[in-house]
Amino acid sequence: MKKHFQKTAWALAAAASLAVVSTHVAAQEPNWRAVPTYTTVDLRAGFMPDPWTISIQAGGSMQTPSRLGNDCRGYIHGQAPDVDLNYTAGSLSLYIHVESRADTTLVINAPDGRWYCNDDTIGLNPMVMFSNPRSGNYNIWVGTYSSGSLEPATLLITELDPRR
Repeated sequence: MKKHFQKTAWALAAAASLAVVSTHVAAQEPNWRAVPTYTTVDLRAGFMPDPWTISIQAGGSMQTPSRLGNDCRGYIHGQAPDVDLNYTAGSLSLYIHVESRADTTLVINAPDGRWYCNDDTIGLNPMVMFSNPRSGNYNIWVGTYSSGSLEPATLLITELDPRR
């Protein structure tokens, strides 16, 4: 009986340790499966108005994990994307960018499962361009370069190069 109790206690302790490790690892990556904080938008190539825009509060408490890519910087609200974009691609490029007075960053989980990030393409504002975008779901986070308070920002989705 004592031996059975020891095995059971060891198994429970091991399971609890794995649960803590799993929770810690999951908390380290932005939760792309969560319902977005602001909205889900469905856009088809040639959408109007172009650009599609939404005002949001950029930033959060989660430092963007560097393992997502070399350009992944800043602080985001990692518990959920800010916006989910369901996009039906055509022949045009897709640009996702941010306008803000703050130094903002951009983190996107694309339909191919890869992470795309940017900081400072247009001044202190980020932009990610998909030259041959895939149809599917794009999870979008707008972060700030520094930790701290949330900053007002506008997320823009367009098929026209915003640098022109």
